[in-house]
Amino acid sequence: MTKSRAGFRTAALLAVAALGLAACSSTGGAADNSNEGSSGGQVANTPKFKVALITHGSAGDTFWDIVRKGAEAAAAKDNVDLQYSNNDNASQQAILIQNAVDAKVDAIAVTMPNASSLTDALGNAKAAGIPVVGLNAGFNDWQQQGLLGYFGQDETIAGTAAGQRLAAEGAKKTLCVIQTQGQVQLEDRCKGVAQGVGTTGAVETIYVNGTDAPSVQSTITAKLQQDDSIDHVITLGAPIALIAVQSLQEAGSQAKLATFDTNAELVSAIQDKSVEWAVDQQPYLQGYEAVDSLWLYKTNGNTIGGGQATLTGPAFIDATNIEAVSQYAKAGTR
Repeated sequence: MTKSRAGFRTAALLAVAALGLAACSSTGGAADNSNEGSSGGQVANTPKFKVALITHGSAGDTFWDIVRKGAEAAAAKDNVDLQYSNNDNASQQAILIQNAVDAKVDAIAVTMPNASSLTDALGNAKAAGIPVVGLNAGFNDWQQQGLLGYFGQDETIAGTAAGQRLAAEGAKKTLCVIQTQGQVQLEDRCKGVAQGVGTTGAVETIYVNGTDAPSVQSTITAKLQQDDSIDHVITLGAPIALIAVQSLQEAGSQAKLATFDTNAELVSAIQDKSVEWAVDQQPYLQGYEAVDSLWLYKTNGNTIGGGQATLTGPAFIDATNIEAVSQYAKAGTR
């Protein structure tokens, strides 16, 4: 790790506790470059651009509903025709990118859990003069892939912060549950958890099939029944955490449960204390800023981030702030 990189990580870790819960966004242009919309908001008076948002979201994962809602809000403000598509298979995601290039969209926003599989399609976008930004997954790869910017969190920083919190809570053996094998950002989270826990405890990784809820529940249940030394479980997505709640009950385990990411049901689970806390990366903000940044670039050449990733997390959601967050979760923005 270079000295500047180490400093960046240190500064970001120190900022975790101070990161505000309110999602901030760019204004998207001067007042004299907009019209009053039917909802009372400002709508850009610029040519309608066609933007493709392409994610690795799995069917039924409500996390991506929040990302998409943020993107749609920015699109409505910016007079953007937003075209959303998703596939959790890397080769299929590459095809979606190529389809967008062939359709001559004006810009692309993309997640990159398996960046190497997307290189050719992203190269074709660049050759066609289509600007591309990354979001959510691909923190370590977006610059190498030649993207304009990135909106998300450093998963190693987020994992380390979570691990440090587990260590402070006295975790001796933590089970880290990965729902999709081979996705770099998920692997980085569990590695970060292990780094954060350090020598005060042990972290074991288990893989489950995140698209098969009964299988997820039975796999976690079996592991908890097999190893009663597990005193903490951390999952990497809200739907998996909600399944893990059932696994803990079925196994009769007293282990405490935490997770990365939220949805409305997960917020309720923190309220009823079946989940201790969640690491929040502000997915609404990721979708919003990805689309808004492309509008800014297309209309006046501005780029966000100054050559660095724009971090949207991590922050913790727990009993101390859950009531404030719950109102936004009900609106589908947290």
